Amino acid sequence: MKKCNFLIAGISQNDLDQKVWERLERLSQQKLLRLTDVDSLLVKFNPVDSRFMESMPNLKYIGILATGFGKIDLEYAKKKNITVCNVPGYSTESVAEFTFSVILDHLRDLERAKRQVRDGNYSEFGFRATEIRDKKFGIIGLGMIGTRVAQIAQGFGADVSYWSRNRKRDAEKKGIKFQELDELLLHSDFLSLHLSLTVETQNFLNRKRIAKIKKGAVVINLAPMELVDIKALSERLKKDEISFILDHSDEMTNEDLQKLLKYQNCIIYPPIAYISEEAKKSKQEIFVSNIENFLSGNPQNKVN
Repeated sequence: MKKCNFLIAGISQNDLDQKVWERLERLSQQKLLRLTDVDSLLVKFNPVDSRFMESMPNLKYIGILATGFGKIDLEYAKKKNITVCNVPGYSTESVAEFTFSVILDHLRDLERAKRQVRDGNYSEFGFRATEIRDKKFGIIGLGMIGTRVAQIAQGFGADVSYWSRNRKRDAEKKGIKFQELDELLLHSDFLSLHLSLTVETQNFLNRKRIAKIKKGAVVINLAPMELVDIKALSERLKKDEISFILDHSDEMTNEDLQKLLKYQNCIIYPPIAYISEEAKKSKQEIFVSNIENFLSGNPQNKVN
């Protein structure tokens, strides 16, 4: 197997297990001193634009320790014959399960319940809840995570519909109904976003679409918040007509966070949806295997 000259950016020592670092070292040809030596760039969430790639004239491979690739200039990479590979599907189960964790926490007021018991109050007085069963559950983006969320929602007894760029006939055969986007927004009691961030999907949930969301709906976005028009969301939250749950808070500006934090109907988590022991192992294996496959002349998970 060939070896390569790595530049690693934005990936900390704690992101990968020691055994994985050792595998990378075995694939590395030398320690780098100059950008002109770099032929392989390994990143996490760092933006990689054309100017950065131009500084590495021998660059042939970009490996992303993440599923999202919206911060990579794929068009320029393709033009320069630079292979870009991501890590798809590693956290499908983790994110799907977390989707329902935050929904149930919200519906059953679990945070208040735990706090109340710690204070010595064991009364059920004042608690209210609604069930997922028989509610309309809408999914935007029926990829791997969206499909798994749909399956779990069906398990709860919800009436599940979806919108995606391409119809998913296999899913429809299993009772997951296709709806046009406007209809999905207007009628869903729960609305879960599962889109990758690209140039085309930035601000996907724009002012017009946010205005169409059903009054009383619970909206969950465990994808990047660049999918959402923050100002328009803030204005809708101010009316106290919808609830919004997110977890990509680490990628947001402090200004945008402050706009949302003042609303009790906006629930913000750290970026923990993807975290599980199973997801971590899968992520690391796919990441290193991508490099090994590229060096063997058989790239996998190529996004350009």
